[in-house]
Amino acid sequence: MSKGRAAAALVAAGVLLTGVLHADAPADLKAAVDKSMKAMGAENLKTLVITGEGWDGCVGQPYNPNTPWWRKFSNKNYVRSIDFDVRGWRLQRVRGEGENPARGGCNAGPVADTTQNQVTMAGAMAPWNTQLEYIFLPEGFLRVALEKNATVSPETIKGKKYTVVSFMGDNKAPVNGYINDQGYVEKVETKIDNNVLGDITWNAIYTDWKDFNGVKFPAHIEQYQGSPKYFELAVNDVKPNAPVDLTPPAGRGRGGPAGGGRGGRGGEAPASISEDLGGGFWLITGGYAAIVADFKDYIVVIEGPQNDMRATQIIAEAKRLVPNKPIKYVINTHAHFDHSGGLRAFVAEGTTIITHQVNKAYYEKIFKDSHTLVPDKLSQMNPQPKVKIETMTEKKVLTDGEHVIDLYHVQGSTHNEGMIIAYLPKQKVLLEADEFNVGAANAPTPANINPYHTNLLANIERLKLDVDRIIPVHLPGDNRRVTMAELYTAAGKKN
Repeated sequence: MSKGRAAAALVAAGVLLTGVLHADAPADLKAAVDKSMKAMGAENLKTLVITGEGWDGCVGQPYNPNTPWWRKFSNKNYVRSIDFDVRGWRLQRVRGEGENPARGGCNAGPVADTTQNQVTMAGAMAPWNTQLEYIFLPEGFLRVALEKNATVSPETIKGKKYTVVSFMGDNKAPVNGYINDQGYVEKVETKIDNNVLGDITWNAIYTDWKDFNGVKFPAHIEQYQGSPKYFELAVNDVKPNAPVDLTPPAGRGRGGPAGGGRGGRGGEAPASISEDLGGGFWLITGGYAAIVADFKDYIVVIEGPQNDMRATQIIAEAKRLVPNKPIKYVINTHAHFDHSGGLRAFVAEGTTIITHQVNKAYYEKIFKDSHTLVPDKLSQMNPQPKVKIETMTEKKVLTDGEHVIDLYHVQGSTHNEGMIIAYLPKQKVLLEADEFNVGAANAPTPANINPYHTNLLANIERLKLDVDRIIPVHLPGDNRRVTMAELYTAAGKKN
């Protein structure tokens, strides 16, 4: 027997054992689950193949921070093939551009249609947010509720009666399922941690139930994280107990969909390494790039990215390089989650955020959000320091008479409306985020020119910046010095 089949057999055996233990489940829970399973025709359901059309969002990558915080992508020919016993599924779809005009993060738009084929296993050892993808299926929720010995209670919402089944999730947030009087699971809801927004609601709502080959299933599915909707599917067919192949695609292991995570905080960061840029400026590597500047009476940090852990690392390195001075300013290139996720750690230091005007109201709002599921440094302070924000529009200069940082708004950016680049005129260094994410060294001009690259070059030329070195916040894998020659090549223009 192959290792994959053996593992599947062990999981299936575990499920069978769990099924035996369900006999000891509370009577009211077993009655509620049995009634719902019977109503949905799912008593003997082992697999399910769902097909449809819809869309989903890329986490924390909107063009404007005051709009729903997703970059939207279309899902065509969507097929999700689920094996309930082994808690795995295959997702096949054609994912393409969902924004019009094409703006926001997760690739330069417009994004071409791309065929995807992914296998995900959501067993007990999988990350909790992956397990939730299984629990956010009506049948998956009921199965897990039995295992968790969930509680059952009646509840009336807007005059409608529900049976509410609840259990505690692995992240110490309750998971609640709402079963209507027909026995259908109408909604599953919980909370998860997002390092930028804190405790946010994640729910799935099921409507327009229909009979598909003897199984009742919702023809319309929506999911929300926070207030914005980020997933929607119009189901056009459901096949119960159809064959499901969970063999991972060639060359790929098992895992979740590509793209942004759902609020995870990551593991241990690599050690920071500082490179002297000259004149009291240092480049901090070991993750997303940041620059530390030694001004006369204080420190300036350019970029507070990723998360609390990365920001704390940058702060520690800044204090090592420039001891006995406060960090007065942190410059934020833009509001995408991976570039603003460390700002809370800087606020905890009493640091003022410098950002584009478009972000001010957004930051003032989200810094009030609760972070109880995974408390960060700022949330544990009592009292919490006031959020201090300075804004800019087209240009802002920071100087102490010797050190100079010029900040410019990137006009015409389709990645983010409030995008800022930082230029060090004495060092002839430009720090930018996402407008030029470099690939392999000595790469030729691509057949399809990335519009981000031509726009960044146009801004540099418009501003007449004398640039010897470009520092992408997403540093190149080989840590090479990126020159203007690379940008000219990538933009298909002569230097």
